[in-house]
Amino acid sequence: MKISLLQQMYKDVLAGVPLARESHHYSSLINLCVEQPPGGDGSCHQQHLPSTAGGTGSHQDADMSDVVPATDDLSNSFANMSSSFCPREVTLLQLTLIKMMVAKAESQEIELHVRQKYCEIFVLLLKEAKIDSKLIHLLGSDDRLLSHMASQSLASLVYFQLKEEDAVNVPWLSFSLAALLGFPGSAGVADCLWTLAAILKETLKDAPVARAGALKKLLAPLDAVLEGFYSAILLHHFDSHHYTSPYSEATNNLISFIDLLEALLVSRIELELPLRCQRILFLKVSYVFNVISSSIPYVIKKKFILLLKKCVLYKSREDAKSGSLFLQTPSLCEDMLALSNVVLQVVNLTWLNQIPLSGKSSYFGSSETAPGHESQGASDQTVLRALSLVVLKALEFKIHNSATEAEIKGDFESTMSQLLMFWRSHGKPSPQSHPAGHHCEWLSLVFMEQDDDMWEAAKALLLIYLKLDRLRRGAADNLSHKEEESWQFRVHARGYNPHCIFFFFLEKIAFDSTVLLDFLISSETCFLEYLVRYLKLLGKEWHHFVDVCNHFDTRHSAFHPPHRDKQSCVTGESLQNAVCAAEPRTAMALAAAHNCPVFTARQGDNEAAEWSRSDSLTGADSASLLGSLQSLVNYDSSEDSEVESDGKECLVNTKQLPSNNEGEVRRRETGCSCRDDDRNPRTSEVSPPKPKGSPTSSCWTRMASPDNIAPLRVMLYKSTKCLEELQEAISRLQRRNLFPYNPSALLKLLSHVERMSKSMNPQ
Repeated sequence: MKISLLQQMYKDVLAGVPLARESHHYSSLINLCVEQPPGGDGSCHQQHLPSTAGGTGSHQDADMSDVVPATDDLSNSFANMSSSFCPREVTLLQLTLIKMMVAKAESQEIELHVRQKYCEIFVLLLKEAKIDSKLIHLLGSDDRLLSHMASQSLASLVYFQLKEEDAVNVPWLSFSLAALLGFPGSAGVADCLWTLAAILKETLKDAPVARAGALKKLLAPLDAVLEGFYSAILLHHFDSHHYTSPYSEATNNLISFIDLLEALLVSRIELELPLRCQRILFLKVSYVFNVISSSIPYVIKKKFILLLKKCVLYKSREDAKSGSLFLQTPSLCEDMLALSNVVLQVVNLTWLNQIPLSGKSSYFGSSETAPGHESQGASDQTVLRALSLVVLKALEFKIHNSATEAEIKGDFESTMSQLLMFWRSHGKPSPQSHPAGHHCEWLSLVFMEQDDDMWEAAKALLLIYLKLDRLRRGAADNLSHKEEESWQFRVHARGYNPHCIFFFFLEKIAFDSTVLLDFLISSETCFLEYLVRYLKLLGKEWHHFVDVCNHFDTRHSAFHPPHRDKQSCVTGESLQNAVCAAEPRTAMALAAAHNCPVFTARQGDNEAAEWSRSDSLTGADSASLLGSLQSLVNYDSSEDSEVESDGKECLVNTKQLPSNNEGEVRRRETGCSCRDDDRNPRTSEVSPPKPKGSPTSSCWTRMASPDNIAPLRVMLYKSTKCLEELQEAISRLQRRNLFPYNPSALLKLLSHVERMSKSMNPQ
């Protein structure tokens, strides 16, 4: 019976063994028994399968009457097959075999003569059995599983023909043109779009040499039609009842079109001169913003927003290979500029405030909150980050292509104001902290849960800062003290001071250098690119970074005055209450932080340990972040023969220091384990500069007389100590050839930071 023959054929193809019988036998086995309407134009949406009842009537396609050998009466076998297998299951098995055989025919792991046999079978199916027309007819089936499998098989066959014969399948092309040109009155639009997207994805898996030609041959006949369809579907009346349900045909058309747009975006990298259909999303992005502002289901809005995010992060192959920070390909540069102009235009028209960020879309299969998750009224953080990144990257590109500060000053300040209001409205509050009081903190609060997005956003703001600083310095030979003061005020007020942003990030990860090392080793973020550029800036603006750290030390001491009679262990206290002054601060004013009171301590009091354990990390989302930012590798295990910790947690070094009261004070530097979480031994590393030879400590206590109170730069120490530990870890891995790339340039920059730090605190 036919079902047993199909099952045996399936086993042979799956195992990759040669097919013993002639090609006609196998082509007739997997030829679909689908009755088409007269003319075979595929316009009928009802598929007809043979009955399961016994009989001798032939159900083979008329075109196959002269193909099936007389010795193999497969029609009768099919009619008399076991009643346990219905025609639907037979058809599904045939469709599965077609898709599997195309994959095997393209695999180099299969023997050549086996692949050649598969190709012969496909030629018979396409030329004689007209299998492509039958698959197109099956797309309109009310059975969605059959329709989906038919779409996959059709995509596989069109791709096979495109690669092997260098030709586009004519029946499929005719079907696609009719569906796209006939919108909105035509049927099968979603199937057409989905199949085209699947063919594109299959083509992109091919060898790089063959991809460009195949893509151009595939898309060229559809180029103008796709551009017209883009305008037709995105200018549709989305407020109509057809789009009220996420399961309607109209909604399905839109979702399929978004998938196609994404495939076109990815395929653009293969063509030196992209086609119009590959550029249309950039050139007519305003249509997308109109759709997002309409009353369509939230799931479609979210897919469009995530697609825009992919657009702003897109790079051509030439730009990716060259490592160029900015786009060099002319057409892509033109397209990105067009997209950026529209993004900034709609943002300045308060477009962001019109987007409801529903939190319910993130629950799989339901709109109800999962047990134990209280997110009533919470915003969708994925969409929040995507929209924010679209705006920031648009700003970055616009500013990069501006020649003077006057061209962009108004747009930039307006856009950043809108973005800050957007973050304030939708940013996820932390249960452990107060809302952000410093504009520069919003970046880490919004993006901390998504590494790649966070560093793209931080890099964008850093490049914006560098370009604006370069423009203002180029406009004036000598900047007055007042102008410099005004510049620093604007930078803080708009939330893009690079030193504050970097400091807040270090605070969020509890100054843990191993987290930075994880980011450097990972290929999924642009942290290396960001860090190199920031360290170069830090070398030029070291005094600004010191001022930022001193400022937070001042605020810290203001909120937590010293207690001379009780121990106070200086730890990584939350900076949530630390707010930069609204008015401009001069370097002289910030220097007053050097006279802040010192936190004194006495040994033997147990309260300090408890205080530091509870207060060492109370920043935004810190408790949850420590769990999600655990190191991927225990880098301490990669030490060379250098001196390492022997596991003893408490090492005490005592020194004699003069004192006004007793002539001397015993100074103790204790290496205690001040942790917020047992999972992360580095989370609360705080220690002032120590003399050479003193042991490393993760927490410090100090006793001093009132007359010996000295400036204490806790935040500066913690920041530079984190970078020093990062430098040491990279050096260890490099010496043992465990670092994935040459970090010499990075180590040179980190060494420079270390020298600047030590010059301020001579040992």
